[in-house]
Amino acid sequence: MNRTSDPDPTDEQGNRRDFLTGRSLRDRLERNARAVGEGFLNGLPPEPEAGATLRMATRAMACQFGLVLNPGDRDVVMPATDALERVHSLESQMTVYRPESELSLLNAQAAEEAFELTPNLYGLLKRGQELATETDGAFDMTAAPFITLWHMARQEDRIPTEDEIADVSERVGSDKILFDDESRTVRLKKPGVELNLGGIGKGYALDVIAEDLQTQGIDSFLLHGGQSTMLAYGNHHGHPGWPIGLRNPLFTQQRLATILLTDCALSTSGSNVQFHRFQGKRYGHILDPRTGWPVDELLSVTVLAPTAELADALSTAFFVMGVEKTIKFCDNHPKVSAILILPPRAGRPIDPILVNVPEHVLFITPHDLPPADV
Repeated sequence: MNRTSDPDPTDEQGNRRDFLTGRSLRDRLERNARAVGEGFLNGLPPEPEAGATLRMATRAMACQFGLVLNPGDRDVVMPATDALERVHSLESQMTVYRPESELSLLNAQAAEEAFELTPNLYGLLKRGQELATETDGAFDMTAAPFITLWHMARQEDRIPTEDEIADVSERVGSDKILFDDESRTVRLKKPGVELNLGGIGKGYALDVIAEDLQTQGIDSFLLHGGQSTMLAYGNHHGHPGWPIGLRNPLFTQQRLATILLTDCALSTSGSNVQFHRFQGKRYGHILDPRTGWPVDELLSVTVLAPTAELADALSTAFFVMGVEKTIKFCDNHPKVSAILILPPRAGRPIDPILVNVPEHVLFITPHDLPPADV
């Protein structure tokens, strides 16, 4: 399967006006994406299949956290359970829904004085700030007030006004967070600014649980947080990794592909399920924190990255960034891969755009995909 980021030599002679207006790159990407779609049935290797497993789960962070193990060793059950339960202590530290949590106390106090954090939470917030810079603000830990505003507007069957967006914008932006590495403190520049780890916290928790499992000598496992973010290590059922099904975002009961996840993480974001219609227009639930408005260039984004924390954050950031900026980011970060799905043209199947995705980890489901009815 050809990677869609490879240039088509014939495009170098394309129309200069199209290039200057950005159409040339988009057209090339879409042509290459369609070529990938048309190759679905041509000589593809069989999909890897899952075997018997031992599963355990617990509910935290408003979703189910699951651990999947290879069967056979009963001695690992108790240490594995203890590792999975670690998510509850992390939730009690990172949640904004409990006033006594460390993050809630920071939000309540850091606009008045510097707030000292425990090392792990300080490190997570600092990495989140670095991602905000690297994604030009597409990932932003201060964006929760926009989400609250849109939730309120949906309940009232309307969309926010420009004045409401402008008012909330005064309290959103990574530039409103001040870090002091020496004292391990955080300051918020003005009252009303608040940090929320909803876009990175699940992934971070999976990384912590995985480290605990490996410390206990458990080297092959699959972890997930709400099914949307996954982390896999080791082997399963004779495969050098764990097979993960990737769903068609338009026909969610249909598998689009299988990804063999090996010693890395995967996270998917999309607006195909959660959205709001107002006066005939569809508004997705993923917002651009720089504008406060929903983004709709893509149907879904799946990210492969070395850590679940990074995959979790980038899946939403890439959705906001769109095709061209995501490709540029992955070009500069070769260990990060993305599968981008654009809204299809009427009468055609969906067209995945593959960015840095190794051919040996992606197995396209060999059946005809129904065309879009849009």
